[in-house]
Amino acid sequence: MAPRVLISDELSPAAVQIFRDRGVDVTYEPRLGRDKDALLAAIPDYDGLAIRSATKVTEKLLAAAPRLKVVGRAGIGVDNVDIPAASRRGVIVMNTPFGNAITTAEHAIALMLAVARQIPEANASTHAGRWEKSRFMGVEITGKTLGVIGAGNIGSVVCDRARGLRMKVIAYDPFLSEDRALELGVEKVELDALLARADFVTLHVPLTEQTRNILSAEAIARLKPGARVINCARGGLVDEAALAEAIREGRVAGAGFDVFAVEPATDSPLFGLPNVVVTPHLGASTTEAQENVALQVAEQMSDFLLTGAVSNALNMPSVTAEEARVMGPWIRLAGHLGNFVGQMTDEPITGINVLFDGVAAGMNTAALGSAVIAGIMRRANPDVNLVSAPVIARERGIHVSTTRQDQSGIFEGYIKVTVATELRERSVAGTVFSDGKPRFIQIKGINVDAEIGAHMVYTTNEDVPGIIGALGQTMGANGVNIANFTLGRAERGGEAIAILYVDDPVPEAVLDQLRATGLFQQVKALRFDVG
Repeated sequence: MAPRVLISDELSPAAVQIFRDRGVDVTYEPRLGRDKDALLAAIPDYDGLAIRSATKVTEKLLAAAPRLKVVGRAGIGVDNVDIPAASRRGVIVMNTPFGNAITTAEHAIALMLAVARQIPEANASTHAGRWEKSRFMGVEITGKTLGVIGAGNIGSVVCDRARGLRMKVIAYDPFLSEDRALELGVEKVELDALLARADFVTLHVPLTEQTRNILSAEAIARLKPGARVINCARGGLVDEAALAEAIREGRVAGAGFDVFAVEPATDSPLFGLPNVVVTPHLGASTTEAQENVALQVAEQMSDFLLTGAVSNALNMPSVTAEEARVMGPWIRLAGHLGNFVGQMTDEPITGINVLFDGVAAGMNTAALGSAVIAGIMRRANPDVNLVSAPVIARERGIHVSTTRQDQSGIFEGYIKVTVATELRERSVAGTVFSDGKPRFIQIKGINVDAEIGAHMVYTTNEDVPGIIGALGQTMGANGVNIANFTLGRAERGGEAIAILYVDDPVPEAVLDQLRATGLFQQVKALRFDVG
């Protein structure tokens, strides 16, 4: 019997035809995604669900879909899909992460030009029969400095287009290496330098805890006088009220926004201001982009349903079903190892080496390596997956290497991850015990036996008395419950580490109290997805 796919959002007719040509029984109901009850009633009969942004794939919907094997999102954003719930039910979630890059980059360039020449206001004035030639004095972009915050997939396209317009491009991106910056033809700078020098600032980063309000009121105050701000990335990256105030005061000359903190945006502090160009999240809205992502998702879903091939999955590596059964715990371990070094490394990473020992060396090391890279990159880009991670690392000039070796110690196999920056190297190793649970077995060359918890506090210190007491007293005084802890040291009196397992995230103020004791070289709160 042919697999059945339901398309519940608007999708290109060419994508529907791909399903049919591949032998998939497809039902096209583009309005169904907006009717939760009707979708709930229909979904039990389908093996695949192809969506855009209107359909909400909730835990309730997944529970009503015993046959569902794959959800395919035509586009990159999957905020409308409960991925943990899908994972628990064995449903693969796919997206099309690269189909919108050129379109979104071009929209950013278009907004920049529109703001530079006040085109929307001049257009409205002329349509109204007013010939106000002297009113609309613009600026050239040739020779101006463009500050790009985020030089990943979309940001790098913006850099290329801006250089073609004869702009000087500077970029801030913690993961941008000097080699990649040279390849892009941009100057790598810190954020403060970018704010001080850029005539135009454009944002191309995901919304994370690190990037939320990256253009805060304080950052906006540091902008070069007369700068213009463009945001086609995510709402919440810019303090809209602070930017509006800066525009009213004349400190910022204008802005172009396609995304807002609250969407649909029916109101914003930026609305109604002179030389502020706003659009309703049109970054991916071109015929070519919509067609590309629709065709991609149809091909990917057909491949999986007919052959078992997995590509661009957000909750599963690109491996066969047989490999997945054996490799599941090792995939989780690889992701945790990458996540650990990613959270511990604040400088731009220039190199990643993954060592596979023993049984790990005989597995699909490409998938394991991708899981490591995804774990590292996820701190800066939560949308990264096991397929896109190597591409993103390559785009950012990060050299990735792998090594395989026969069993060399007491463990049947292990994985060791070493990352290099311009300042240091950092390594962590782990294995999977017979109970199927991943463990850290070595950190910075110090042997440990550390389970992986959702919330952990990691410290390094000189091996002296009083460390455990300081940790316990500080946590206890602040109401932080320690569920367990692990200690390790290189040698008596040498470098030592402590890992605390705590029930909830530890406030930064508590970590500052530990730092203030002077006992610790490093104090870091870590979070892991152990669901």
